[in-house]
Amino acid sequence: MQITATRTENLVRTFMARTYSWMAAGLALTAGVAYLTAQNEGLASQVMALRFPLIIAQLVLVFVLAGLAQRLPSAVAGLLFIAYAALTGLTFSALLFVYSPAAVTAAFLTTAGTFGAMSVVGFVIKRDLSALGRFFLFALIGLLIAMIVNIFVASSVLTLGISVIGVLLFAGLTAYDTQMLRNLALSGISGEMAERAAINGALALYLDFINMFLFILRLFGIGGGLSSSSD
Repeated sequence: MQITATRTENLVRTFMARTYSWMAAGLALTAGVAYLTAQNEGLASQVMALRFPLIIAQLVLVFVLAGLAQRLPSAVAGLLFIAYAALTGLTFSALLFVYSPAAVTAAFLTTAGTFGAMSVVGFVIKRDLSALGRFFLFALIGLLIAMIVNIFVASSVLTLGISVIGVLLFAGLTAYDTQMLRNLALSGISGEMAERAAINGALALYLDFINMFLFILRLFGIGGGLSSSSD
């Protein structure tokens, strides 16, 4: 019995470490590409000119990964995840022209701390969070509708509300996704299936982190963190 419990614990630890390694690699690539692009004025101008095609390419990649990650070879899924992270870095380079370095740094550190705390909650909490999946889905749809409406009304109050709700939503999703991944690891997956699941899980956590970061950064911008160059 003890041997089985120890083996299960090792499987969970290995799977979660693999998942977070993929996620960390994606975040590092995104940050690196964003910084290098912002430092190259010519490249940054080209990225801005191609921003909408790049965003469409991001959406295509993320839908392909989310829908086919469990059927694609892990090597292909990994390459698609890296490509998505790099494309995100290209589009995120624009943030470095809109927000001050202090605001970006503070938002990243705040996101990292919140993400880490909610990941721990999701990993250790005993309560089953699976029932919250539908709630999070409807909350996300509601948030997207509110963001679309705000494009036309441009309300600062609505922007603040959307940002606060966005942070809370993706913090909750971080705990939810972490628990779902832990439960998946407890099912005993291994080999190629485990690698594909780790990449798919890394994508989910990466999206949680990135979206939480964007909403927190927007809050810092509301609080005066906009770059002087954007005035």
